[in-house]
Amino acid sequence: MMHHLLRHALDFVGNVAQLVAWLALLVAIFVPLERLCALHPAKIWRKQIGVDLAWYFINSLLPAVILSVPLAILSRALVALNPLGYYSMVAVWPLWVKLLLTLLVNDIGAYWGHRALHASPRLWRFHAIHHSAEELDWLVNTRAHPFDMVFTRLSGLAPVYLLGFAQSAGAQKEPVVLIATIFGTVWTFFLHANIRARLGPLEWLISSPAFHHWHHTKDEHRDRNFAFVFPFIDRLFGTAWLPKYWPPSYGIDEKVAPTLTGQFFDPLEPALPKAQSVPPTNAPEKPASTTGHV
Repeated sequence: MMHHLLRHALDFVGNVAQLVAWLALLVAIFVPLERLCALHPAKIWRKQIGVDLAWYFINSLLPAVILSVPLAILSRALVALNPLGYYSMVAVWPLWVKLLLTLLVNDIGAYWGHRALHASPRLWRFHAIHHSAEELDWLVNTRAHPFDMVFTRLSGLAPVYLLGFAQSAGAQKEPVVLIATIFGTVWTFFLHANIRARLGPLEWLISSPAFHHWHHTKDEHRDRNFAFVFPFIDRLFGTAWLPKYWPPSYGIDEKVAPTLTGQFFDPLEPALPKAQSVPPTNAPEKPASTTGHV
């Protein structure tokens, strides 16, 4: 018993050490970029940076543990079925073919999961944590509720497993999933960065900070640009928006708790029913409209 506990403790310490090393690498890349090519003037030690750093460690560990269970079950079930030998055929495809298809299918699935987070008021309560940032930089990428992360990643990875591009028992053991996850994670740090970067004609082939910054704007364009890697997915489904200028402001109208515990637990509480507006009994009667407009 003690041996197993010690092994798990050492694994946890090793994972944290890897995350610290990754964080140091990300700092070394993005902090100089955001100083040299800043889109908006900003401080390194900005408001809520401590909360975002805490989310960095939580969301690098917890979602992967949660996702490993359904993905392992799905993988074993599908490989056992192997209809008409389909999964056996896909298993011998070259790695680069499966990787390209994994990136595309994962982004299409994540697109619809991401869009659902905006469309459903219940799901939006979790996703609003990420959109609450009024200043964008690379670290805002980590500000997300774990449910948000699990929901979006499962939306992308489930079709990858269903189509047989990944077939091992866990996401951490599958090469194409591991490579796609690392690439997607690093790329989303780039998308949130406070850098004035445009990719020219390539912007409709692969996403850019300009593309994703519009997704964080504080206006109706927030419900656009759901894809994380391939903008043509948004063009295909009519949700793309990429003008030549940058968004004027970021954030949401709702109030979001500034603390880590508040951001974690508030979305879990039951939604309050909308209060009905009842005019006081002594209020003067509103005169009838003569124009027919309310």
